[in-house]
Amino acid sequence: MFSRAWVVATLLVLGGTAFCIRMGVWQLDRLEQRRAFNAQVVTMRAEKMLDLTRSVPANISTMEWRAVTVTGEYDFEHQVTLRNQFNGDQYGYHLITPLRFPGGAVLVNRGFIPADQNSTPADWRKYDETGQVTITGQIRLGQEKPAFGGVADADVAHLDVWNNFDVNRISAQIPYPILSVFVQPNEIEGDNIPPISFQPEIELTEGPHFGYALQWFSFATILFFGYPFYLRKQQ
Repeated sequence: MFSRAWVVATLLVLGGTAFCIRMGVWQLDRLEQRRAFNAQVVTMRAEKMLDLTRSVPANISTMEWRAVTVTGEYDFEHQVTLRNQFNGDQYGYHLITPLRFPGGAVLVNRGFIPADQNSTPADWRKYDETGQVTITGQIRLGQEKPAFGGVADADVAHLDVWNNFDVNRISAQIPYPILSVFVQPNEIEGDNIPPISFQPEIELTEGPHFGYALQWFSFATILFFGYPFYLRKQQ
């Protein structure tokens, strides 16, 4: 019974069981993350609109998805773009511009601009909105790490075009303090003139994670408790 083949098979079963359990726990972790995300969205959307022009809360980085408004003037000298963006099937960038207001400054994702003839900061100046503007939208956090399969940004002092919306790194190349969040302006229905604002679609469900967790735990149970029965039948 205690042959090399038995030892190898037993180790494979134990390893497979541990793997299935780990995958089940991972799915439960994903479920908790999804629940926390849903709670954050629901809680913040229930809050009244925050006016940054009046005051900037010290804990603003905890207020992602809260409605926000701010009035100020754009600083086009320090705007950047976010590559690999689409409007339908049209490829382009998102135009990210600092907005200065009496209480500070915040990055604003002004929306989509087509890639054609928009590769340099000089090209982006055609989209300038001079004078005082009022932006209404949602508070959003940046993305410090690339998504799965994404590309990290070069570790250099200054970039005009970014792969990831890293608010802290972008802010570091601007010569005045910037809030640790950015503003995602509300989508304007029927707007097709760049920059085209948008809001991401959010699905407030728990997703399939609980079901996947049950599947992985079932696989672990079958492996661990089914293996002895298999061995008994081989005797």
